[in-house]
Amino acid sequence: MKREDIEQLRQRVCCSAVLETSGFAVDVKESTRRAVKFRRGSEIVIVTHEGRGWFDPLTDSKGDIFSLVAHLHGVGFVEGLERIAALVGFQPSLPTWRKLPPHRTTVTSIADRWAPRESPVPGSGVWRYLRWERSLPAAIIQTAIRQGVLREGPCGSMWAAHTDETGAVTGWEERSANWRGFATGGAKVLFRLGSSPASRLCVTEAAIDAMSLAAIEGMREGTLYLSTGGGWSPATDAALRALAADTEVQLVAATDANSQGDAYAQRLRAVAEEMGCDWLRLRPSADDWNDVLKQQENEKAERGRWTRAACPIGASAVRLRPAKPALDPPMRDRGGPGGVKKD
Repeated sequence: MKREDIEQLRQRVCCSAVLETSGFAVDVKESTRRAVKFRRGSEIVIVTHEGRGWFDPLTDSKGDIFSLVAHLHGVGFVEGLERIAALVGFQPSLPTWRKLPPHRTTVTSIADRWAPRESPVPGSGVWRYLRWERSLPAAIIQTAIRQGVLREGPCGSMWAAHTDETGAVTGWEERSANWRGFATGGAKVLFRLGSSPASRLCVTEAAIDAMSLAAIEGMREGTLYLSTGGGWSPATDAALRALAADTEVQLVAATDANSQGDAYAQRLRAVAEEMGCDWLRLRPSADDWNDVLKQQENEKAERGRWTRAACPIGASAVRLRPAKPALDPPMRDRGGPGGVKKD
């Protein structure tokens, strides 16, 4: 096959088609327009570059459609070409993404884009989203604001900062009711909330999960709540190792209750073993920690409704009947016509 034919195949068949016909399905909750996550059991592949590239977040594997076929099926280049050619015309069933209104960015550096953004305040779009849609307590939101890791992004989106060991912002997780992403041009390191230095490191996969676990635990003393932003970059690995350098530190894998979360937990366990510190798997009772928090808040609200129904306002007060007038004993009329005897 000529080089021109190979390039034509590369343009006509996307990685999503290969994955869908290989038994993978889109994880809509964990996908964005620029990075579509596919799952097949415990296997994960993320498609990027508008379907022309891919990578495995749990290994170092990545490449184009030809390397993807070889990665999935263990075949050579010639057989891979045949498999890809058979998919010409196949249209994968990808979700429809809601596009945010365009906005102008007049500065280019991460620091310059972060600095002018306002912190959330009660009643703002991000505050309402975190407080009412995500059930985060006001105290946790205020703590994150005081520590400088929350900002109001465009269109009411939450920006949760990732920082390096010096505290410099390297990027941010972006989240709203209709949007999920990461800062364009930014680098995932760690979202950090809580004590520093800390003797207990709770690692989650999203900033909202880190804040949710902090709410559930009541901002446990000596604990740093972390998020990898759903990735595991070399910078993330280095930052975790720096935090876990003290052998007295406990590294807690508070990742999601699914195959990806378990894979992250095993990777954290390997880091703990290499660094010689303690390790613990803290698995949420629901899919993630925000789901656990919302369940707890719903249960509290339900108990409150039962309490009000069982004991309406004012029902606890004891109602007393007016006392009957005191009567003299029979045949002992002390109030007769003789009246009151005067001195």
